[in-house]
Amino acid sequence: MRSARTLAAAAVVAATTLAVTACAGGSTAPAEPTEDIDLRMTVWTSNEDHLALFDSIADAYMADHPEIASITFDPLPFDDYTSTVTTQIAGGNAPDLAWILENAAPDFVSSGALVPLTDTFEATEGYEYDDLAPSATELWQTDGELLAYPLSTSPFVVFANDDLLAAAGQPTSAELLASGDWTWDRVNEIGAAVRAGTGKAGFVVRDFDYLNWDYLSTVWNGWGAAPWSADGTECTFASDEMVDAFTFLHDAAFTTQSMPGPGTSADFFAGEAAFTVTQISRANLLPEGGFAWDLLPLPEGPVGEYSVTGQAGIGALANAGNTAAATEFLAFFTNPENAAQLAQYFPPPRTSLLNVDTLAAANPLLTPDQIESVVIPGIETGQVRPSHTDQAQIAQKVRAGLDGLWVADADIPAVLEKTCGDISTLLAG
Repeated sequence: MRSARTLAAAAVVAATTLAVTACAGGSTAPAEPTEDIDLRMTVWTSNEDHLALFDSIADAYMADHPEIASITFDPLPFDDYTSTVTTQIAGGNAPDLAWILENAAPDFVSSGALVPLTDTFEATEGYEYDDLAPSATELWQTDGELLAYPLSTSPFVVFANDDLLAAAGQPTSAELLASGDWTWDRVNEIGAAVRAGTGKAGFVVRDFDYLNWDYLSTVWNGWGAAPWSADGTECTFASDEMVDAFTFLHDAAFTTQSMPGPGTSADFFAGEAAFTVTQISRANLLPEGGFAWDLLPLPEGPVGEYSVTGQAGIGALANAGNTAAATEFLAFFTNPENAAQLAQYFPPPRTSLLNVDTLAAANPLLTPDQIESVVIPGIETGQVRPSHTDQAQIAQKVRAGLDGLWVADADIPAVLEKTCGDISTLLAG
């Protein structure tokens, strides 16, 4: 999650820095590599297993590339990640490569801050560029040019606590799915029954916390709603579909109380909720020997089945000093063999790796059926969480605007109409 301080800092720095970066030659061809090159990639993971894998890939690359003196992976705190990277760029200390959050992607992609990758990837022997799924690369392209490699495409799913469902006299999650009754309306009904029967929460949209509104796309997409038009120029928060979606969420929070209301929380992985919407990577939070659980796709909404994903990309920074060496290392880091290794931890964008055998290594707690029926379709068809240029400024205004929704007597259409008024100028750009 991102604090208001982080968002404000990122907005100020990104608005100036990325424009300067574009002038620094983001669309020009990388310079030729020299000797004794030191490469640095910023990442937001400090997981020892992740870093050990990165180091092993880097070591293999350096063994065949004596011009590379070192490759360093620089972990930065997640909460301040984007603002720290943009501050480094502004200070003339840009990393050669950086992970990029999906909500920062439009700013980086549109500004010229990133080095084009397509030619380098296609020219790399054995890279198999066509293996990259179009749905995974869409966010990271402009005018057909790939500007960042989608390292991780992680679908949002629903974890279910079957013990709590049984305690409330409700069907198991598998029974709901098999009966064709896996819908948001049914989740709301069951959640209310769990709340009434056990005192526990019904469903939780993890990481929303009445602050991080973009996580609610995991719900409103089921109504066919979106915060803005496909070209990003027109606010659609006040659309009928969005009004209906927020009416559902408001009812769940204040009427049926199937969802924890403002100021309250429930941790599914501590046994405090029947359902949670989150990414598959959270499976590692499941308690060993704890409650009986299952994994399901997002419930159907009025528009039927749908999927939502989160993404992270890796790009080479255009105003760093080693752009050619950085892009060539990135081609090696993400080639088919190394992508298979990275898939242990990060759901891959390569269609050849979207199979049970590969994804089971990354998700050992999941059954082959769960991977086949939930995870793979989610990656293949998922729509990435909403993002826009000037995302940090937009996010602050939307969060402030939506605060008016989270009271019992909220005028939902009026609040959403005002929210559109608050961000329309930013959307128009």
